[in-house]
Amino acid sequence: MADKEVNNAPGEPTSMKHRALESGAAAMQDFSPVNQICAHLNAFHSYASDPTRCVEANHYCTHVNEDVRQCIIYDSPEANARLIGVEYMVSPRIFATLDHDEKKMWHSHSFEVKSGMLIMPGPTGVPNAVWEKAEKSEMNDVIGWYGKTFHFWQVDRGDKLPLGPPQLMMSYTSPSQIDLHKKLKDRDSRFGTDYKHKAEIRKDIPEPEVAPDVDIIWTQGKKIDMVPEESKK
Repeated sequence: MADKEVNNAPGEPTSMKHRALESGAAAMQDFSPVNQICAHLNAFHSYASDPTRCVEANHYCTHVNEDVRQCIIYDSPEANARLIGVEYMVSPRIFATLDHDEKKMWHSHSFEVKSGMLIMPGPTGVPNAVWEKAEKSEMNDVIGWYGKTFHFWQVDRGDKLPLGPPQLMMSYTSPSQIDLHKKLKDRDSRFGTDYKHKAEIRKDIPEPEVAPDVDIIWTQGKKIDMVPEESKK
């Protein structure tokens, strides 16, 4: 496991006092919201303001209800991980109720699922065949849903802290937009997975029709910069 202190953030190592407080709080406080996390999903996001930039995202998700999910996003699955963003996911039924301008900020998950980019890392000790069945069930659910994602900490450019305004993020929709082998080789090695195998066993997952309002950085070539023009002056 990674050293809890090694995460490139500035500051002094956590003191023994605060380590003791952490241990005490963990034993006595109620952490109900985070205890509801039921899925760890790993994929890659692109910046809506600059699609050439790509960052790995570890999502830890809970169900708000049958039509809404919420995920906190970390840069790694380790104890020293930095919380870099959030993603909200809604079913097609809920997405259809959003207005046109709102829909522009959402992305689809179809390519992530079908390409094998999106994975649900398995726990140690669970047979691969058993876990792949559970993962495929999750992919069947996620493939038709839409996501709205913001990143606060731009770790891909080496920021030591979450600097600047939140960044709207998007998913990929085609292999022409990302070098899958280059990006996923290291990820797959770390998690013991193979995106090509994932893509093969997901061929029978029905590919939904994607709403025309989403993924506009790809479908319409429109970058989305969340910084108001007056703030740039």
